[in-house]
Amino acid sequence: MAQVRVASFSLSLDGYAAGPGQDIENPLGVGGMELHQWVFPTRTFRRMHDGGADGSTGVDDDFAARGFVNIGAWILGRNMFGPVRGPWPDENWRGWWGENPPYHVPVFVLTHYARTTLAMEGGTVFHFVTGGIHEALDRAREAAGEMDVRIGGGADTIRQYLREGLIDELHLAVAPVLLGSGEALFEGLDMRALGYRCAEHVPSELATHVVITR
Repeated sequence: MAQVRVASFSLSLDGYAAGPGQDIENPLGVGGMELHQWVFPTRTFRRMHDGGADGSTGVDDDFAARGFVNIGAWILGRNMFGPVRGPWPDENWRGWWGENPPYHVPVFVLTHYARTTLAMEGGTVFHFVTGGIHEALDRAREAAGEMDVRIGGGADTIRQYLREGLIDELHLAVAPVLLGSGEALFEGLDMRALGYRCAEHVPSELATHVVITR
């Protein structure tokens, strides 16, 4: 049965998914890049970005690769698409990833402001959804068919879906890093009361991988 999943979502020891001061120079906030040191060397990440076959294997790569299995559509918060705030001044911004983003399936971007559908290289098509999380999920499920929907973030988007009990599986890569402030993933959530439990936890040298299911 198709699932709604979060995968390879990096988190600090003190629960932050991004540091403070997010902007175009620091898209993950100050210190936020430290959260992702576990994935950058992996074969999955290297192939995604430069097509090369080199890169590390093992626990980190296994979890990174799992995140792309059976994915038929993505959902992203607007910050995951770009740094533009408020009404779109134009349509010049085309995402963080260049002309060939790593999604290769339909991507539904949550926003309060309408924008024309954007088709990119490699099969990625960005659809901008103004009707909220339920509309985005309905459209993503329709696009994905029998495949899974992956919610890429950010933290606020994931919180909204968790609050409604709509996420079936949440994979967190907990990095041995303290950020002190920023985007707190679980702020205002009682995960136990929502019916979630830890189903798996596997350490590597650079992260502890935790899988939470409902």
